[in-house]
Amino acid sequence: MIMQLVWFKRDLRVEDNLPLTLAAQDDAVIPLYILEPELWQQPDLSYRQYLFLQDSLKSLDEDLQKLGQRLIIRIGDAVNILEELTNQHNITSIWSHQETWNDWTYQRDKRVQKWLVNKGIVWNQLRQHGVIRKLANRDGWSLEWYKFMKQLPVNKPPKLKAVAIDTQVLPLAYELGLKNDGVTDIQIGGRKKALEILNSFLYQRGEGYTKEMSSPLTAYQSCSRLSPYIAFGTISIREIFHAVERRSLELKQLANSSRWQSAMRSFAGRLRWHCHFIQKLEDEPQIEFRNMHSAYDGLRENDFNHEYFECWKAGKTGYPMIDACMRALIHTGWINFRMRAMLVSFASYHLWLDWRYTAPYLASLFTDYEPGIHYSQFQMQSGTTGINTLRIYNPIKQGIDHDPEGVFIRQWIPELSAMPKEYIHQPWLCSALMNGYPLPVVDEKIARNNAAKKLYDLRKQSNHKGEAQQIVHKHASRKTRRVNTKKTIKKQELEQMELEL
Repeated sequence: MIMQLVWFKRDLRVEDNLPLTLAAQDDAVIPLYILEPELWQQPDLSYRQYLFLQDSLKSLDEDLQKLGQRLIIRIGDAVNILEELTNQHNITSIWSHQETWNDWTYQRDKRVQKWLVNKGIVWNQLRQHGVIRKLANRDGWSLEWYKFMKQLPVNKPPKLKAVAIDTQVLPLAYELGLKNDGVTDIQIGGRKKALEILNSFLYQRGEGYTKEMSSPLTAYQSCSRLSPYIAFGTISIREIFHAVERRSLELKQLANSSRWQSAMRSFAGRLRWHCHFIQKLEDEPQIEFRNMHSAYDGLRENDFNHEYFECWKAGKTGYPMIDACMRALIHTGWINFRMRAMLVSFASYHLWLDWRYTAPYLASLFTDYEPGIHYSQFQMQSGTTGINTLRIYNPIKQGIDHDPEGVFIRQWIPELSAMPKEYIHQPWLCSALMNGYPLPVVDEKIARNNAAKKLYDLRKQSNHKGEAQQIVHKHASRKTRRVNTKKTIKKQELEQMELEL
């Protein structure tokens, strides 16, 4: 019997899954997920992400069984598993979505491609969202994004032919060497939960999204919280795009819906920016490891302070907003984008830590870890792209702006529960009530000024501008913007904010 093999990766759904639908048109399908233990040993992967994966695979298996064929799970090296299956079954083609993930999976896919060519088996890798493989340049990229999203989501196959083939049981987290990393309130994975959260955002929670996305007090409720479902592919960007389009049309017919309409416009823009940043990694995989602009090579590498690093990791820097955000992230697997940017900025500028050390750690804390967004943003917030405005967040000001009463700080830093409001953002001014909470590891103003001087001095070098122009040509958005009004500057800032959706 002729068979097609569908390799599920970060697309754990049956709806809007073109490889599955095309593969199932004429032949029997082996729907395969390969659990690769070596992948889960990488420093950017973690226990919390694996829990979410387990939920998502269970949900996918249930949906596939409704179509007539359960999910086949195999554990081990991808090439070895594919070789075994192709030797045992008459597999003429392998189908999957194109994947832009971390370097380990990139190297694995190159091995798989080489093996398949030698084997004479076709690997059909289809586009999943707005990221375009082998893109010549960014001209017209936004238009292509909209063309793809405007297409209707692909229907799932009406049924699948049953195939008698063994499956394996997913290993427990500890069997992969994954230890409980402190998460206590992780989101539940799976397709059903993704749809519930999308619906609640569009019709209940999302009205204040535009203004409430920046504060951790309101972001947990007002942000969509869809980012892990998008990262694992239990729902597609295109499905979300069409749901937002439908909701926007409904809102235009309703009175007093201006806040809702603003929220939908803001959110729709973030869907495009999601793919915009992943496209950078697709075009230049080395940004996971290498500064985008070479002028910043050697900038921080020789000054790494391990004591500062440990304080930052544990949420014990002495700056309440930094530490509250880190502790919240450790326990929940999520924090809103502005606070993510603040954590990175503080580590890179105030603590002068090389992003190549801090990035894998923070990646492991994000249930919604998406390498394309993660490393692009890390370099942007660390000032190593050479093209973005330096954003050195003052953690005291961020606390005052986004947690003025100290509610979020007291929730996550119980040592400061009795600290008066007037001192909550600078508790060292009332040391008698600090209850063991540490003093600041650095002087905020001095550290910020020192970092700014080093970065601006580099930007003044004669060779900086030429390379920066090359980076703009390769990676920058082609959207034309005026930059001479406060309104447009604010718009630019908003466009770079809530990329985790």
